Amino acid sequence: MNRRFFLLTTTAFSGLLPVYNLFSSKEEQKLLPRVLILGDSISIGYTPYVRDMLDGIAEVHRPTLEDGTPENCEGTSKGVLELDRWLGAEKWDVIHFNFGLHDIKHVNPETGENSMNPKDPQQASVKKYRKNLVEIVEKLKVNGAYLIFATTTPYPNPLDGPLRKPGEPQKYNEEALKIMKKYGVHINDLYSFVKPQMEVLMRKSNVHFTEDGSEALAKEVVNSIKVEVMKNP
Repeated sequence: MNRRFFLLTTTAFSGLLPVYNLFSSKEEQKLLPRVLILGDSISIGYTPYVRDMLDGIAEVHRPTLEDGTPENCEGTSKGVLELDRWLGAEKWDVIHFNFGLHDIKHVNPETGENSMNPKDPQQASVKKYRKNLVEIVEKLKVNGAYLIFATTTPYPNPLDGPLRKPGEPQKYNEEALKIMKKYGVHINDLYSFVKPQMEVLMRKSNVHFTEDGSEALAKEVVNSIKVEVMKNP
């Protein structure tokens, strides 16, 4: 039985308070499982849909900037630096996270700006990505949440800048999956979901998704989260 429904009905029958006045909306939210979504602009695109789909089932959050706009968690290098701030002091029931697309891209080594030059390095090499991701996962495990890692989505070729070479998501996902298996992290395989329907879900020559594509991703994210929140309402 849903925990909130149980508390509402049992208290109402006890005659203590009218059922509809028992909780303020803020108090009701505290009874819902707390979900944190960490990821780049792809996750920024699907988070509003996830929040709507889980309305009344889970309380969905993601990092935000001071002006209230969603924060782009970018790659693992930023994740290592900012993860403690994103987690905050509270416990989370579910954390759905992804890093990869920013790690893959090429950047100017002097300025750190996006680059189209294949001679410039990637933001994080596969080796650096692996090291960073292990550090991130170990911190996430301490939080005690149910962890879900979303594989990095594919992108078209040719691709508008910055440079991301073909085939890189598979390499990075392969390393990520080894880490997740070692640490017992659950997988939401968005790469396999998107790959056969890229032309339908994605923008042309772009790593990003159409609105319909973001909504389709959200359904996959919600399905992975519901496994846990419906098991422990």
